[in-house]
Amino acid sequence: MSHIVTVQDAVTAFADFMEPTDAELDAIEHEMPVILADVDLLDAQIIALDRTPTELDDRRIRRARRRALAARVALVNRAAGASLPGGAA
Repeated sequence: MSHIVTVQDAVTAFADFMEPTDAELDAIEHEMPVILADVDLLDAQIIALDRTPTELDDRRIRRARRRALAARVALVNRAAGASLPGGAA
């Protein structure tokens, strides 16, 4: 019979090296408005899951969907604006 043992030491041996880098943290912070808008959209959808959606639920979901889309558009526009050389319009 073979024994089953955990490999906790092997899994966590490189934990210090697995921390996010400063660039990764900056990217997460840059995308935070999109993340928060998506969370709001999920919250609105979850509220309407266990019952028949009312007109208020529908409006809440539509507003959250528009905010999520606007946050994505703003993120893409910021990224496109930052990558254009010369600042030409």
